[in-house]
Amino acid sequence: MKRALLGLSAALFAASMALAWVIWRSGTVRELAPPPEVPPAAVSALFAATLPDAGGTPQRLAQWRGRILVVNYWATWCTPCRDEMPEFSRLQTRYAARGVQFVGIAIDDAAKVREFAHAHSVAYPLLVADQAFAETARALGNGPLAVPYTVVFDGAGTLRAAVLGRVHADALAQLLDRLVL
Repeated sequence: MKRALLGLSAALFAASMALAWVIWRSGTVRELAPPPEVPPAAVSALFAATLPDAGGTPQRLAQWRGRILVVNYWATWCTPCRDEMPEFSRLQTRYAARGVQFVGIAIDDAAKVREFAHAHSVAYPLLVADQAFAETARALGNGPLAVPYTVVFDGAGTLRAAVLGRVHADALAQLLDRLVL
């Protein structure tokens, strides 16, 4: 009986620690850490991709080469993803004339993304990707393939930041201010 109670206590402790880690990781990232090392092929694969937008029109990511590009992997069911989108829209509007482009890549069903786009005002393109394309996020440093995942490239196509979890708008604005100079 004691052994079973001890085992149950250990399991509850492990579960509570795992839950605490998930809650902590899902919080807003206030400071952007240096990006992970990624192979050049991973960046090339992203820029070589063509994905449909929410309306079904194919969009080449290469059209934004030469701009500061903020790519946000997200899903319609992801609350932190939806929560950061208004901030991203404000930043897109604020920085567009300075060469910054935000792009949302939904790892989701096209119909759900289309419905989301009609219901919410988003100031940047929303593209739709399948699970196979999600592997580009893994190649760019998102090992668990979780969302939201945001990567920032400078105008030369160099990865400057990668954030797993919700990004704090002020931290992203500070990075964009440095990149647009």
